[in-house]
Amino acid sequence: MEAESEPYVRLATLRTLHRVVADLNAARSLAGTLQAVVEGAVHGLGFDAAAVSLVRPDGDLVVAAVWELEESAMGGPSVLLGQVGSRESWDRLLGVSDHWGTLRFLPYDRGWAVASDIPRWIGDGAMPVYANDWHPADGLLAPMYSAGGDLLGVLSVDRPRSGKRPGAWTREALEMFSLQASIAIGNARLRAEMQRALARLEKEQQALRASEESFRQAFEYAPSGMAITELHGAGRGQLTRVNDALCRLLGRPRAVLRQQSFADLVHPDDRTLLERTSAESGRAELRLSRRDGGYQWVCLRNSIVADAAEGPSFLLTHVEDIEDRKRHELQLAHRASHDALTGLPNGAELKARLGRRLCALSQAVAAGHQSAPPGDSGHGGAGYAAALRPEDGFVGYPEHLFGDSHRTPGGYEGADPAHGYGLPEGYPAAASMGAPDGANGYGDHVHAVVPPDHGPGGEIRTGPFRSSPPPVVDKGLAVLFCDLDGFKSINDRFGHNAGDAVLVEVARRLSGAVRDGDTVARFGGDEFVVLADGIGRDEAKDLAHRLRNAIIPPMRIDGRAMRVGVSLGIGWAGCGMSIEEVLHTADERMYDEKRARGGAVRGARGERSHRRAG
Repeated sequence: MEAESEPYVRLATLRTLHRVVADLNAARSLAGTLQAVVEGAVHGLGFDAAAVSLVRPDGDLVVAAVWELEESAMGGPSVLLGQVGSRESWDRLLGVSDHWGTLRFLPYDRGWAVASDIPRWIGDGAMPVYANDWHPADGLLAPMYSAGGDLLGVLSVDRPRSGKRPGAWTREALEMFSLQASIAIGNARLRAEMQRALARLEKEQQALRASEESFRQAFEYAPSGMAITELHGAGRGQLTRVNDALCRLLGRPRAVLRQQSFADLVHPDDRTLLERTSAESGRAELRLSRRDGGYQWVCLRNSIVADAAEGPSFLLTHVEDIEDRKRHELQLAHRASHDALTGLPNGAELKARLGRRLCALSQAVAAGHQSAPPGDSGHGGAGYAAALRPEDGFVGYPEHLFGDSHRTPGGYEGADPAHGYGLPEGYPAAASMGAPDGANGYGDHVHAVVPPDHGPGGEIRTGPFRSSPPPVVDKGLAVLFCDLDGFKSINDRFGHNAGDAVLVEVARRLSGAVRDGDTVARFGGDEFVVLADGIGRDEAKDLAHRLRNAIIPPMRIDGRAMRVGVSLGIGWAGCGMSIEEVLHTADERMYDEKRARGGAVRGARGERSHRRAG
């Protein structure tokens, strides 16, 4: 090439570079690009052999491509394929070589500088005669760098066909070629990385599609209800996806449910529980409305599904049907708190309801919401009258505090087994009634105060405050103790079955005679107790009269006419009194009436205790 005239050499070099560069860019893979590099160096730049050592991810260089014009008898450079040299050795080699522009020339007499771990092949060419002749141990290297200046690899060429060390034009052509080769190798690597990324993406998408399909099938064909709820935006809380099991459970079409939220479906008493459960991503047992207007007991289990970048995305809710279990629990609770024969609340439930109405404050403190004057322990007084003024709010009583009007076949609607059935939601438990309100601490508790007993002239006959005016509110919590007269003879003459039938009929008549919201309980044996809240003394007497008139008419049992009488005693419950004290007072009043009416009084208290236990 150096023997040609300068214009011809320049034109031939340009044509050669154009052809080999076109071959570089036509390659479709990194391996094809490397092979085009070594072939272009041999066929286009006048060398008999070429090799490319490529930088690996660990930094060392591996011989990735070789090409020889004609294989020599000693074997070609193809034996170098796959051999690895350390990066440190290559850096030292490039450092001790002569700098020919961007090229590096290593003379044969500097071979001592070549480290033993660098792959090297020495051909069988002729030994040099003149100083400019090519020696078989000479080496010409073209380092190739990325656009960022990182070493991509080294192009090594050997045995120029002119037999001479390359001149200026060949060097310049090799520099231009190595630059284009660097670009081609960089592009090939980018394409390879892109292809690998696309392959990974396709694999991930396939896995995602498989996962989505698995989730879809698990969601749609789950035996229990499933729902997905929006957590953000205008549709927050709306059901965006429901399965067939949930539609069947609530009896609602899918299109209707997707226009609603759990807040639209939940029972009003369970709304607060639902809100707390949604916020905490937890579990709750509550009631959802069905299409037929009833309510279904379900267990909601919420799981927040979050995106790693965007945070919580939606709420996945598992809806389990617990209607049978809940009904069973309520039935068990009802059996534990109600009499098996009559269905009325039993003695334990009676005491529980009474205890929820009482607190530990004495009558004077409960009346005045303040400490009683020294030595004062009765009812009435200035503090008592002030506490009962209508403008102070001491006129309201919970209408359904003790009654069975909210009772369901399985128990009490809204009842919590852990805190006692029949307790209205939000009402303080008995354990919380030992400290005053606010600075005192009774919350919404309405203190039970025994209404004063007015004498014939209107004066208050109970308590030490006889000169005080009567209170504005004259109502309290009455406890009516009812004991059947003549019941034992029915048991003795006609048997226990007839006695049981009489008790059931008495329970029915008592329940029909009381006001809505009053409690009728079977205290034991033939004893019944009625709790009537928000009632005055005259009204309590009227209620006792109605109860007596309801019981004394004859009742037909097994074709026989049977009759029982009743002795009634009226006691009053007030804060500061114990449950046993309240019941004992009513019991004593009942015995006072029995004695006054000349009825037979049982001689031994043990007999009465035995009958109550039955």
